[in-house]
Formats: sequence, structure tokens, C-alpha cells
Amino acid sequence: MKKTVDAGSMSFQEALEHTLTDKPNGVITVGVIRGGGTSWAVYGEGGKQLPDVEHTYEIGSISKTFTAALVSKAIREGKLELDAPMDRYLDLPAGNAYPTIAGLLTHTSGLKNFYMEWPMLWNILRGENALYGVNRKMVLRKAGKVSLPEKEYPFLYSNLAFALLGLILEKVYGESYTALMNRFVKEELGLTNTRISNFSGDLGKYWRWKPDDAYMAAGALTSNISDMLAYAQMQLDGKQPFADCHQPLRTLNSTPESNRATGMIIDKIGMSWVIDEENGILWHNGGTGHYNSYLGFHRENGTAVVVLANLPPFGATMLGIKKMKELLG
Repeated sequence: MKKTVDAGSMSFQEALEHTLTDKPNGVITVGVIRGGGTSWAVYGEGGKQLPDVEHTYEIGSISKTFTAALVSKAIREGKLELDAPMDRYLDLPAGNAYPTIAGLLTHTSGLKNFYMEWPMLWNILRGENALYGVNRKMVLRKAGKVSLPEKEYPFLYSNLAFALLGLILEKVYGESYTALMNRFVKEELGLTNTRISNFSGDLGKYWRWKPDDAYMAAGALTSNISDMLAYAQMQLDGKQPFADCHQPLRTLNSTPESNRATGMIIDKIGMSWVIDEENGILWHNGGTGHYNSYLGFHRENGTAVVVLANLPPFGATMLGIKKMKELLG
């Protein structure tokens, strides 16, 4: 009989070893910022430490925090207004009630995670990126059929909301999301190993995207540990455009008891960043078909944790939370 494992009671090291048990191709990189210093290590099957090689990972929905930073920048430049409805920037049918930019950023717009489009069925059957081939035209057509009267909608995680934010950014800046984001991360953030996925890297099984895909703004970035630790330090520094992203926009209190037991706490939300008010941690995670990731930080303590894994979701989140708890005592 297989022994039942209580992941909640494990230490970080025990959870790491458990996550990588019988995973001969598993590669997890864990990075830490603490006391002004930065360190990282790579682990393989059974938790064995591997050589310090910087691998390329899909970061999944942590991409949303980059999209939110661009939205924050656009707001500060006067190109967007936080409380404006999205049809101010997108060509959508008149007469409908549309979510605001703030609603899209906080997953409180009333929109579903996504609405089914025909390419998704074929992608799922082939075991590929379900959102591959869902283009701008499809997303705008679907958005134009949704009428959501302004009210307090409950927290409902929505990839569609961030797809729409990507289209809004394209509209106000006059260029593709891919070009906009790649220039932002390289020239403004100085992250030379972070980009919209070009399907290349040493770990393989990267999701495919088409140039016209609308959902790239929700999860198409790849990166490595050095860039993600530099990005984490930017959050700790709290300068713009990130400072505005960290400010709570909605009070959610949306943590199921099962999540609270593991430390995955959702009290409030800013521009994409989830706020664990109980522990003073801001965090986001991500998951694609073959990768998952976590970034959490505590500004007052100057502590941050990044976990990148080439495994299906969501072991990186559990590992990241455990490491944060150990570091914060």
C-alpha cells in the first residue's frame, strides 16, 4: 500500500526531495534574496544538487506581473485610466457594460478564466498549449458579446482578462505585445534572458505560440534564475512601475481552508500581485503544461524567493511558500 504523504507538514528540503522523487528529468532552480545577498542552487532527481547551470524556464502566469507593470507604466504616462472601462481602448460593440482596467488586473471583472474557442479543442486533444491559435480577432469577438454590469464581482482567476489587457496595451502603444514586452524587459528592466517564448532553451517541451495569439500577455514569457532574482529585487526596491502594482486594489478574503493550511493565502490583490496580508508576503505563481514557477517577496524583511521547475504545476508554489516561511522564521 502506498504511503500517504502529508505535504503540509514537510520541511522545504523534504518537500523538495519528495517533488523530485522518480523525476529523472526534473530540474528545479531555487533562488533566495536575504540580507542584501543573493544565492541560488539547482536540484535534480531526489533533491540532489546539480551544477550551477542557468536553465531556461517558462514562468507561466508570473508573466501577468510583467503585463501589469506595463499597464502601470501606461497609466503613469496618461495612456490609460485605472477605472476606465475597457471599451474606451478597444473597438467593442456599443450598449454593453464592460469591465474596467482595475477589474481586469484584479481578476474581479466577472470574466471567466477563458471562453472556449475551436482551436482549444484540437490543442487539448494533442496535449499542447490550449491557448495556441486563439487570436486577437477571436478574443475581441468574444469580449464584445459579454455584458457585465458594474458591481462587486468575486475573485475569479481570468486568463482572458490579461489577454484583453495585452490587446489594450497594443492599442495604446501602437505595436504588438511581443515587441512591446521584449523591449520593456530588455531595455527598461535590463533583463537580457527574459522574453516572449521563442520555443528555444535547454529544457525542452516549451509551449508554442503564434504571432497573433492573444493570450501571450497571460503567460508566454521565459526566463532564467538570474533574471528572475533581478526582477524579485526590483519588487523589493519598490520603485515604479512596480510600486503602484503592489498597492491593494481589492479586498478578496478568498483563501479556501485547504489553501490556508499550505500557506497559499489570498487576502487582497494589487495589479496582479496577490497579497498575503497575514504574513506580509506578495506573491504570484505560474504553470504551463511542463513548467511551474513561484515568486514571493517580503519588502519589510528584504526577503524574496524564486522557484523555477520543469514539472507540471504546482510544486514550485509549495516549495516557494515553505522556503519563505523558513526564511521569515
